[in-house]
Amino acid sequence: MNTRNNDSKRARARKSAPKPITESRLRNIALHYLERYATASANLRRVLIRRVVKARLEDPAAAPEAEAWIDTLLARFESAGVLDDAVYARAQAQTLHRRGVSAKGVRHRLSAKGVAAADIDGALEALRESLGEGSDDAPDNADMLAACNYARRRRLGPWRRTDRAGNRDRDLAALGRQGFSFHIASTVIDSPDVESLETREGC
Repeated sequence: MNTRNNDSKRARARKSAPKPITESRLRNIALHYLERYATASANLRRVLIRRVVKARLEDPAAAPEAEAWIDTLLARFESAGVLDDAVYARAQAQTLHRRGVSAKGVRHRLSAKGVAAADIDGALEALRESLGEGSDDAPDNADMLAACNYARRRRLGPWRRTDRAGNRDRDLAALGRQGFSFHIASTVIDSPDVESLETREGC
């Protein structure tokens, strides 16, 4: 019985012991992450650094060259086009807009992922162009459409089936938390019906 218990403990210890950090392992971690998620270079760096930090909690001397390996790996991915922050930012801006995220919210989320301001600006400009807007019209028109997208998804304002008046303040606050101006929020929430929004604002 004791022998069996000891074997079981040794097996659990082997299973729980972290794998050593090597250049090849970091590459495999990065590729596995990229298979699952679109990401920016800075965010992938954070993912890899977290693995290194975890390994060094067990062994402070682990992988002393890890940071240099990460730098080389990211440079290689960028050169090959596997990582492209400008492309990532444009795709994310489109996706977030469809979900009902304001331009301010898009900027905040991309910045949090480590995307440079210039790439964010380019992504928002590409979004406005895709909506057929000139830069003088934006960001209000883009935000109006995003606010409609959000209200539609959450069934706010004219999409509510009951008690619109009783939920007006709550609906305005919901759009405000998403980064929309009071003007845009009130235009959407106080619209008499969906058809009016579609006619006036193109929602």
